[in-house]
Amino acid sequence: MKATLKTKYDADKSGAASTLAVNASDVKLRASITDATIINAPSLNGLSLAVEKPGFFIVDYNVPKKDLRFQFMNTVKVAEKPLNLTYIHSWADNRTVLDGNLVLDSANKFSANHALGSGNCKLKYTYVHKHATTFEPSYDFAKNSWDFSISRKVYDDDVLKATYQTTTKALGLEWTRNLKSRGNFKIVASVNMADESKRPKVTAESTWNFEV
Repeated sequence: MKATLKTKYDADKSGAASTLAVNASDVKLRASITDATIINAPSLNGLSLAVEKPGFFIVDYNVPKKDLRFQFMNTVKVAEKPLNLTYIHSWADNRTVLDGNLVLDSANKFSANHALGSGNCKLKYTYVHKHATTFEPSYDFAKNSWDFSISRKVYDDDVLKATYQTTTKALGLEWTRNLKSRGNFKIVASVNMADESKRPKVTAESTWNFEV
C-alpha cells in the first residue's frame, strides 16, 4: 500500500497539523491531528477521520465536534465538454454547497461555487497560457468583489503564485516545489496591505509519499 504524510506549520499561530493518508485498494483512509491532539496529554481535540474514493465521494468525521461532512463528485457532458460537479453537505450546521467546473479545453475553464440558501455565489475563470502561466480572476457576488491570482511554472519542479483579495487588500505569495514521486513542499506568505501594523503571516507545508 502507498501512504501520504502531510504536515503544516503556521508561524502566526505557532501550531502544526499532520495528515496521514493510506491507499487501500481504490479507497483512501485519512487521519488528521493538530497540536491540541497530542500536547499535554493525548486527546480527541483536533482529530478527524475520513474515507475517500477519489473521483466519487469523501466522508469526513470530526471526532471532538461529532460532525459528519459528505462530499460526492460526478462528471457529466455539456455540449461534449466535461462538467465536474461536487455536492458537499455538513451535518452539524446543515450547510450544503454545490461546486462545479466546466472544462472548455486544456487552457480554459469556468468554475462556480454556491452555498444553498445563502444567496452567495462565486465565479472563477481559469486561463493557462502556454502550459506555464495560469491567470485566475474570480468574483464573489455576496461581497461584490474581485480576487485575482497568477501562477507560473519555473524549471518544471517549482511553481510561484501571487494572489490579491480586493476586500481585505491581502497580498499572498506562494512557492511550491514538486519532489517528483517523493511529494512536495509549499511556503505561503501573506500581508495585509491596508494595515501595515500587522506582521506577515507565514505557513509551511510538506507532503511525503512512501510505501507501507
